[in-house]
Amino acid sequence: MTSLTRRALLSTAAAGFVTSTEIACGTKANSRVNFGVIGLGRRGNYVGTHMANNSNARLTAICDIYDDKIVEGRAGIPGADKVPAYKDLHEMLARPDLDAVLITTPVFLHPVHFEAAVKARKHIYCEKPCAASVAGVKHMLAAATLADPAKVIQFGFQQRYSPEYLRAETYLRQGKIGSMKLMMSYWILPNMLMGAFAQKLPPEVEKIRRWEFYRETSGCPIVEQDCHGVDAMNWFAGNRPLKASGTGGLRYPLPYGDWTSDHHNIVYSYADGIEGHLTSVKERHIVSYRDVREMFIGSNGVLETARSYMKLFGDGSRRAAPNDDDLRDKSLIERVDSKREITIDAVEAFFKKIVDSRQSHDNAAMVKMATDSTFSCLLGRMAYETRREVTWEELLASEPDPVAAG
Repeated sequence: MTSLTRRALLSTAAAGFVTSTEIACGTKANSRVNFGVIGLGRRGNYVGTHMANNSNARLTAICDIYDDKIVEGRAGIPGADKVPAYKDLHEMLARPDLDAVLITTPVFLHPVHFEAAVKARKHIYCEKPCAASVAGVKHMLAAATLADPAKVIQFGFQQRYSPEYLRAETYLRQGKIGSMKLMMSYWILPNMLMGAFAQKLPPEVEKIRRWEFYRETSGCPIVEQDCHGVDAMNWFAGNRPLKASGTGGLRYPLPYGDWTSDHHNIVYSYADGIEGHLTSVKERHIVSYRDVREMFIGSNGVLETARSYMKLFGDGSRRAAPNDDDLRDKSLIERVDSKREITIDAVEAFFKKIVDSRQSHDNAAMVKMATDSTFSCLLGRMAYETRREVTWEELLASEPDPVAAG
């Protein structure tokens, strides 16, 4: 299959026409933020719905290059049936009444669409990860240097906005678990791999429509899915890893696509002797087990985080097992359950930063966090694909810098 060049991506992503010439009804009244959605797949409809339901936001436009996706977006996002729908994102971005955009297009297109939104001087909420390749992340970094500092940039690493994750991170900084040297991230998701599709698509459409199943367009599951857990480890470690080693591969023949792994175990090495272990399984033969969480293990206790809860464990002194073979854990000190889906917390934070002058934002730090986490996943992928230790510097040197954005 022909490689997807940057020129081909741009022409495919930007080609087309405006499917509705209706004038948007959004205004600046009540300081609500007029936003548009670029990409109307599952994630676009999901996050777009939370945005449309936010009191600080007003849906103003939607955009996708496919008619059936526009139909899905109109049906799925509240109010989307009453706003203009575009096939050309540049037409949508040219609207002066559009304040912000949600970018939920295939991962490999994130840098291209992010750059377009930056040049249009919009507030940007871009889904994770930043890109599917090292060159793509570098493109994102170059584009970010052109951003208006008055505009808010945020990426879809929702854990960073969860009250429960923030509580756990505060406990860590307060020393409640002592000195942390070990972190664990589990991303075990059954049935992500599926059987071959009955419908055949033309080569120029295949990797856009079914982008998640290809290394070139999704980065493989370690980049597209596991990035949340890797980002959490980077956050709690306070930095990005120095190097990575690990194993991974295909335990079963692929029914579709060209992923390089359906399972992998990566060891990330950070400064100060901290290790982060990523365990990921995406085999479709696992039909009833799911485990998505992190553990931060310190000298005096353990923190456990997930999208639905936070737990603090003590050092074991409270455990009162009757014998050494009784492995029931009684050291739990505190458990806090999430009050709502954490994507809502992330969306709320985005719009608050736009409308409330008291809310500070640091785009440089945000971009570094998101690009470091994406690079970290690519580092892990390079480690299991080459089956050896890989340093951060080697990863960055593995793909040339793209032509500078602008």
